[in-house]
Parts: sequence; structure tokens; C-alpha cells
Amino acid sequence: MFLTISTTGTHDRPATDLGFLLHKHPENAQAFSTSHGRAHVFYPEASAERCTAALLLEVDPVALVRRAKGKGRGGAPDTALAQYVNDRPYAASSLLAVALSAVFKSALNGSCAARPDLVERLLPLRVEVPVLPARGGAALVKKVFGPLGWTVTAEPVALDAQFPEWGDSRYVRLVLEGETQLAEALRQLYVLLPVLDDTKHYWVAPDEVDKLLRVGEGWLADHPEQRLIVDRYLAGRRSLTREARERLELVRLADADDVRVEELDNAVDEDAGAEDGSTEDGGTEDGGTDGGGTEDVGTEERPVPLAVQRREAILAALRAAGAHRVLDLGCGQGQLVQALLKDLTFTEVVGVDVSMRALTVASRRLRLERMGERQTERVTLLQGSLAYTDKRLKGYDAAVLSEVIEHVDLPRLPALEYAVFGSARPGTVLVTTPNVEYNVRWESLPAGHTRHGDHRFEWNREEFRAWARSVAERHGYDVEFTPVGPDDPEVGPPTQMAVFTLRAATGTKTDPKGAKAA
Repeated sequence: MFLTISTTGTHDRPATDLGFLLHKHPENAQAFSTSHGRAHVFYPEASAERCTAALLLEVDPVALVRRAKGKGRGGAPDTALAQYVNDRPYAASSLLAVALSAVFKSALNGSCAARPDLVERLLPLRVEVPVLPARGGAALVKKVFGPLGWTVTAEPVALDAQFPEWGDSRYVRLVLEGETQLAEALRQLYVLLPVLDDTKHYWVAPDEVDKLLRVGEGWLADHPEQRLIVDRYLAGRRSLTREARERLELVRLADADDVRVEELDNAVDEDAGAEDGSTEDGGTEDGGTDGGGTEDVGTEERPVPLAVQRREAILAALRAAGAHRVLDLGCGQGQLVQALLKDLTFTEVVGVDVSMRALTVASRRLRLERMGERQTERVTLLQGSLAYTDKRLKGYDAAVLSEVIEHVDLPRLPALEYAVFGSARPGTVLVTTPNVEYNVRWESLPAGHTRHGDHRFEWNREEFRAWARSVAERHGYDVEFTPVGPDDPEVGPPTQMAVFTLRAATGTKTDPKGAKAA
């Protein structure tokens, strides 16, 4: 089982930089033990102009059968002879994908401590797999790799070159050529090699969904063959494929939601202050303050943006609740997480979002790579969907859903409700959402439009309170309501906040019909 990765270079950017990215020195041949054999990494060529890294996997058929406990997994038919005599030692499969992730783990994760500048570099790559099983033929190979920007060569392998009348086998010789990041190429290979083989040598457990979304981040959500890829990668397990497709749809919508608010025709930019240059933190663009000195004649007080008022209200409510360990559910690009970390009252802050792109932006905002060890221990960013229960979210003092529920389709809202109030069950839950009655006060918002293009609904005060009270009753919470922003006597505040408090020794009702996520 064989795979090669080649690149070209120049005097200023030698091709041997590939060795830094793979964490394997071109002058050394290395061997690694795997659960099904032995993997070898070596470089058939290594110069400034051209460098090729080769991964050779020697599969032990006996070990493969023993690991499968005699059940014939790994694509081999479930017969005594076929367990030992099959194509697994020679054709690329999930065995090669697992070896790829184990041997090139740092490269696949986009990590290069010695040369971090190389990680983001687009490299001219050539990937060759001499024998790749392809259920669906060369045409399917092109369908799955072509949309990713590769120039794809998929040549069918004859059953026997001496007997061409026998026709082609189900194998192809695959060559991929294109300019991309090495980590991106490795992640695509990790997913698509077993997809084309359409078999797995190991049991597909529920955590494979998380793994798929992690390695498929940035390319799988919009792939035209997404359904086929997900079904085959998860071995056709219906519950897992359904969960994966739903979460990928949420990722797609979340990525679309990353468009800046002011670029949307029907949006209100709540982060902006007045049209006088005020910024999100209430200061001015030139950094000036009143300094307590001479007062400038005619200077008006800068209005505090609604987004800032909302965060301040959330922080105040969390302090009043005595919360120390806090979940920011739907954390987006990390503005609230950043505010929480500035207050030492909060000893642990966990940001959760379905969009890996948003989490990447949040990581940069927080400067996680530069944080000291003590500060790093206080913060965690997790990728996850709020439509599904998640044991990682249990045991926290408080959870915040700030401007989140209105982005969820109403039929999916009971699933979010159960995941947060029925499963995670923090002591305090804060939920903020727009008050649709206040929209008439936004001069920039056309009549009948929501504040954001991705809002599925916007509730008035009566609708929000009715929903919140029903949630509290179903799950054993008390709830109070707080206005955020100017409380207009006619239309109320721009943002409405519900503060849920878990009752002591509750006789919590079980999740309502349809509430528990599939």
C-alpha cells in the first residue's frame, strides 16, 4: 500500500521545506508500528527543485483478522480464506488513511513549530496513489476530488495486462495535481480514500461524526457529493449520517452568517455607535478620552452600542448569579468570551460554536497561542451543534445563549431547548433575543424585515415570555425577564433577556414530545 506526495521549489523556497511540514527529515528513512502492520516514510528524491515523500504501509493480514476478531472486517469477505487472501495489503483503504493521520499527525492538524510560516503556504503538490479501489469507477474519483480544485487523473487498472479482453478492474491509478496547503490535502485524503473504497476496517462509532466534521472543515459542507461522502465515510449508519448532514447544514448556514452585518440589506449594525465615529467599546476611533481634564465645548456623550450594553447586562447577571464556570453557547467570534476572561470572577469559560471558521476567528481574537499558561487554563473553544446533547457541556454554573435562538429554525428549537435545559442543565441560563416590536425605531431597517438575514424569526415580548415560561416549567427552572438597552414606553427594549434559575431538588419533567435531539 503506497502513497507519494511531491512538490517543487525554488532557491528561495526549496522543495525540501516539505520535510518541515511533515516533521520527517528527508535524509532519514523511518518506520512506525501500527495496529495492522508497519508504516515506512522515506524520500525517493529530495532537492531544492523537487522533493517527494513516500508512505509505504505493510499490512499484516493475520493482525488484521485478529483485530477484527475473526469477523472479516476491513473489506475482506467473511470466509476463512478471504480473511487472509485479499487486496488489503496492496490497495489504498481506510488502513492507509489511518496510517496517514498517525504518521503525519502534526501536518494533518496544520502544526509546524519549527516553521509556522509554512503552514499557510500554498504548495504545488502532486499526490499519487498507484492502486486505489473505486466503487463507482474513475468518474466518481473525479467527482469527489475535482470540486476541491485538483487536476485529477484516474486511470483504470486492467484486470490483467496480458488479457485486455478481461476489461478493467475496480481499481484506478490516482494522480492529483494542484496548489493547496499540505494540511488541507492530507485531510481530504484521510476522508476520501476510504470513501472511494467504500469500506472501513474498524467499527464506525458515534465520535466519527465529530472527526468527519473536524477534518472536513472548510470543504465538506459545500461539496456537491457531500451526501455520498458522508454516507460512505460513516458506513451507511443512518443515525450518524443524518446527524452529520444536519450539522454540516448548520455549518454552511453559520459560515454564510459570517458575512459582515452591515453588508446585508436588511440588517441593523448593533456593534456600531452613532454616525459620529464611535466604536464598539464606546470610545472613539482616534482613541481620545475626556481624561478628566478640560471639557470640550459642544462635545456630546457618545452612545454605547447595543452589543456592548448586551454584554454588560450578561456579565452583571452572571455575577449576580454567583457563576464561576460559564458556557457561551453559540459564541461566534468570541466577543463575549473575551469579555468574560477580563473578569477573574469567571474561573472557566467555554465557547461553543458549530462554525470552525468562527472559532478560528475567536482564537485569533483571544490570542490563544500567546496566552500564558494560567490564562489558557481558563478558556476552551469547542466545535459542536446546540441541536444535540453533548456530555462536555454538563456541570457548569451558567450558560449564555446570546442572540442565538433566532438563528434556529422553529422546528429545531425544541432540540436546542432539551440539549441545554434538559441535558446540560446549568444552574443559570441567560437567553437574549431581539424584540421585534422595537424594529420600528431602527431608521435603517425597512418595514417587515428582520435585523439580520439569517434570523428565522423575531419575537415580540409576549411571544418570548410565553416560550421562556413554558421552557422553565418543562425543565424545572424559574425565569425572570430583564430589558437590555433603552426601554421604550411604547415598544419596549431593543433586546429582551430571560434569566433562568434551576430550582433546588426539582421534579423535572421529562423532555417534551419531539424535544430530545435525534
